Amino acid sequence: MALKALDIFKLTPKKNCKDCGFPTCMAFSMKVASGAVEVGKCPHMSDDAIAKLSEATAPLMKALKVGTGESEYTLGGETVLFRHEKTLVSRNRFAVQFCDGMSEEAVNDKIANMKLVDYVRIGEEMKVEFALLKYNGNKDAYVSLINKLKDSELKIAYIVDCEDADVAKEAVALLEGTNPIVYGANKDNYKAMIDVVKAANLALGVKASSLEELYSTVEAIQSAGYKELVLDVTGENIKDTYTNAVQVRRIALKEQDRTFGYPSIIFANKLSNNNPMMEVALSSVFTIKYGSIIVLDDIDYSKALPLFALRQNIYTDPQRPMRVEPKIYPINNPDENSPVLVTVDFALTYFIVSGDIERSKVPCWLVIPDAGGYSVLTSWAAGKFGGNSIAAFVKECGIAEKTNNRDLIIPGKVAVIKGDLEENLPDWNIIIGTEESMEIPKFLKDYQAKKAQELANA
Repeated sequence: MALKALDIFKLTPKKNCKDCGFPTCMAFSMKVASGAVEVGKCPHMSDDAIAKLSEATAPLMKALKVGTGESEYTLGGETVLFRHEKTLVSRNRFAVQFCDGMSEEAVNDKIANMKLVDYVRIGEEMKVEFALLKYNGNKDAYVSLINKLKDSELKIAYIVDCEDADVAKEAVALLEGTNPIVYGANKDNYKAMIDVVKAANLALGVKASSLEELYSTVEAIQSAGYKELVLDVTGENIKDTYTNAVQVRRIALKEQDRTFGYPSIIFANKLSNNNPMMEVALSSVFTIKYGSIIVLDDIDYSKALPLFALRQNIYTDPQRPMRVEPKIYPINNPDENSPVLVTVDFALTYFIVSGDIERSKVPCWLVIPDAGGYSVLTSWAAGKFGGNSIAAFVKECGIAEKTNNRDLIIPGKVAVIKGDLEENLPDWNIIIGTEESMEIPKFLKDYQAKKAQELANA
C-alpha cells in the first residue's frame, strides 16, 4: 500500500529548512505521498530513510528502459487507468515478429516493409520500434537471423523470444550493447532465465498458461530478487486476452499490488489467425487496453496509418493540445510569386488545411504563428490569433524574403481582424479566405485564375 504523508514525515529530518523547495517537512511529505516529488529531493534525508521510502513511494507500475540510443524506449510507469484521470505517460510500442523458420525472402520482405513505413506525424517519428526474434529450434538459423537483423541498418530494439536459456544467452551475447528484452521465462525455467538477464539487468518477459500461474511465477521471480519484468497477458483467445490485460492493470493500480505492476506484451498476430484486418482491429483495442508492446506479423501503410495515429492521440496529454511547430510551410513547391496563407498551430487544423491546399495544386506559403495550439476561433477568442500577433510573426519569420507576392489570405472565420492586419502590415494586401477548409481548393484555383487574368491584362 502507498505510504501516507504522516508515515513519510516521521522519516524526514524535521528541520523545516526549505532546501527541498517546500516551506515545511510536512508539506514536502504530502507532495511525496501524492507522487508529485521524489523523496530524494530532500538533501538531508538519511540513506536508510531514502532506501526505505523509495520503493514504497515509487509508481505502482514499474517503468523499464529498453533498447539503446535512438531506439531506447520507456515501457510502463503508468499511474492511472484512463487518460482523462491524469495522462498516460509511456506510449505502447509495436514489434514485428521474425522466426528461424522463415525463408530468406520472407525475412528480407519484412525488413524492407519496416524500412518503408517510417514517417513523421506532428513531429513524432512513426515506425515499428521492435523486432521480435522467435526461436523455433533451429539454432544456426536463429543466429543467422539475429545477425541479419543487426546488419539491416534498422533503428530498432530487440526482443529475444526463447525459452531455452542456453540459446537465449548466446542471443544476448550477439545483441550485446542493444539492451534487448529477453522473453520466455515460465514457471519451469525462470531461474535459468534470470541467470541470462541478471548480469546486464535486462528486462525479462514472463509467460504463463493462466493469470493465476502468471501471478505465482512473477512472485517467484520477485522472491529470487529480480524485478525487471514484462508480462505476457496473451490468452488462448481474444476474450481471455482482453480480460487478462484489464485485470493485470487494475490489480496493479487499483488494488495496489506490485506483483502485477509491470508493462505487458500482447501477441496480436497470434490472436488474429493470419487476418491482417483483424490484427489491426485487435492492435487498436490493446493500444487502448493496455498493451505496452503489441506484436504484429508484419507492417505496411494499411496497418501503420490507423495504429500510429490512434497511439499518438491516446498518448497525448489531454491537458496540452497537439501542436505543430510555428514556422513557414511550403506547399506545392511555391516560389517568389506564390501567395501566403495563415492559420493556427493546432495540429488537426494544420493537417486539414495543408491537405486542402495540396489538393488545390496551387503553390502557396502557409504561415503558422504561435496560437497556443488552439483552433482558429478559440485562439482568436483567447487573444492568441489576432492582428497584432499575426503581423508580428509575418515580420519576424522572413516570409517577405521568400515571396514578392504581398497577398496574405486569412481564415474567413476571423475576418474581423482584417482591419488590424492592414494597419500593422501596410505593405500587404489582406484577403479574407474561406470559412471552411473544404472550400480552399476552389478558392485557390479561382484566385490563381484571377491573378493570371490580371497578369495577361497588364
